[in-house]
Amino acid sequence: MIRLILLDIDGTLTNSRKIITPKTRDALLKAQDMGVRLAIASGRADQGLYRFADMLDMREHHGLFVAFNGAKVLDCDTGEILFHQPMSAEEARAVLRHIRNYEVHPMIARGEYMHTDDVYADMIHRSSGGEVFNVTQYEARGNGFILCEHRDISEYIDFPVEKILTYGEPDYLQEHWQELREPFADTLSCMFTAPFYYEFTAKGIDKAKAIDSAVTKLGFLPEEMIAFGDAQNDSSMLEYAGIGVAMGNASDEVKAIADEVTEDNDHDGIAESLYRHIPGL
Repeated sequence: MIRLILLDIDGTLTNSRKIITPKTRDALLKAQDMGVRLAIASGRADQGLYRFADMLDMREHHGLFVAFNGAKVLDCDTGEILFHQPMSAEEARAVLRHIRNYEVHPMIARGEYMHTDDVYADMIHRSSGGEVFNVTQYEARGNGFILCEHRDISEYIDFPVEKILTYGEPDYLQEHWQELREPFADTLSCMFTAPFYYEFTAKGIDKAKAIDSAVTKLGFLPEEMIAFGDAQNDSSMLEYAGIGVAMGNASDEVKAIADEVTEDNDHDGIAESLYRHIPGL
């Protein structure tokens, strides 16, 4: 019996217009009314998750946030932190000093602020040859951040950091990601979360570790979980859950490790899968 639904956001819970469709929202609301709990598991900071939780009435049902790709887990109603493993200030400063040698920009979330080195950074492509957009504006508006610019952001960091998000042109990142990662290959977790995003977190951090460290303490077993995702940073969660579901728009890598593939995020893949797995929904 499914007792917990794990949901990535971008490319999964939201469609290509970045909204939760009525059919998917209705299925998730009904699942909660039946006693199933929701957990949003995202690379986003917890600051950026509340608007999705409110759309799904998660506060009333003590929904969970797995934020920063698993560096932090909390109850979205009470704010109780169930798991927290940031990188040290020293590690964060080392990353920030290193990436200054490359054509990428860092972003670090802290409370209601997003700290970066250039709030007017140029537009970049979403994919190789794809449409262009303003990443800084996208992150700030999409997550409700106030932007804060630093001439040298490494000098500002004197606190533990859940995640360093870097962005750049997809072709450039494909060419240089190994150089970005090399000094930290043994000490931090480093991964793509989109063609234009390359991220750094504490060693061993991923969504599955966070879920295992926090959610199982609440009495949930992996076989009682169903997880939905589309990208590399969702793979560990899909493998961990009793049922791992790849969206139809997921990468081939994610589809290969999933238990099943559902419709894409523009055709209510979450709802269609839940109808199959939760009797009476």
